[in-house]
Amino acid sequence: MGSEGPSVVTVHVTGFKKFHGVAENPTEKIVGNLKSFVEKKGLPKNLVLGSCTVLETAGQGALGTLYKVLESAIAERENGSSAQGQVIWIHFGVNSGATRFALENQAVNEATFRCPDELGWKPQRVPIVLSDGAISRTRETTLPVNELTKSLRKTGYDVMPSDDAGRFVCNYVYYHSLRFAEQHGIKSLFVHVPLFLTIDEEVQMHFVASLLEALAVLN
Repeated sequence: MGSEGPSVVTVHVTGFKKFHGVAENPTEKIVGNLKSFVEKKGLPKNLVLGSCTVLETAGQGALGTLYKVLESAIAERENGSSAQGQVIWIHFGVNSGATRFALENQAVNEATFRCPDELGWKPQRVPIVLSDGAISRTRETTLPVNELTKSLRKTGYDVMPSDDAGRFVCNYVYYHSLRFAEQHGIKSLFVHVPLFLTIDEEVQMHFVASLLEALAVLN
C-alpha cells in the first residue's frame, strides 16, 4: 500500500492584465509563459499544471472569468480526470512597491479600492460577499503558508508570509477564491510578486516553478 507515492496535485494559476500605474504586469507574463517554462524545466511526477488564465484587473469584472475557470476545474475533477488528487489554485498579483515575494495567508471581506479598477469601479468599505456579513470577516488559506515560506527560503528566494493582501482587486479575487475553495474542498493561495525591475523575469519564473515543486511535496 505504501508504495503508491504521493497523490496527484493539479495546480491552476491566474494572473492579471496590466493596469494604470503598472505599465507591464509581471503576472500576465508569468502565467502566459508558465506552461512552456515548466515543460522545459520539468515538474515533479505527481504535479499537473492545469489552466493558466489572465484575468481583467477588475473586481466584479474579473468574476465571470474567475468563476468559469474555478468551476471547470471542479467539473474536471468530477469527471474523473483528476479524481484521485488535490486541486490547488494559485493566484498571482503584483505589488509594485514590494522587494520580495509574499504568500498571502488570508483575504478580508472588504473592497476599498484606492483608485478605480480597469472597468471604472471604485468601491469604498463595501462587503465583497454581502451574505458573509461584516467587512472585517476574513477567510484563510488551508495551505501551510509558513511551511511553504521556509521551503522557498531554503531554495534561496526572498519570500515572506503576509496577512494583508490589500483591499484592491487582488484581495477581492482571493476572497472569492477562498470562499469557493472552502465550498468545494479545494485549496487556494494568493502570491504577490514584485515588478521585473526589482526581481527579474528569469528569477520570478524559477520562483514559481519552485513554489509548484514545494506544493507537490506537501501532499
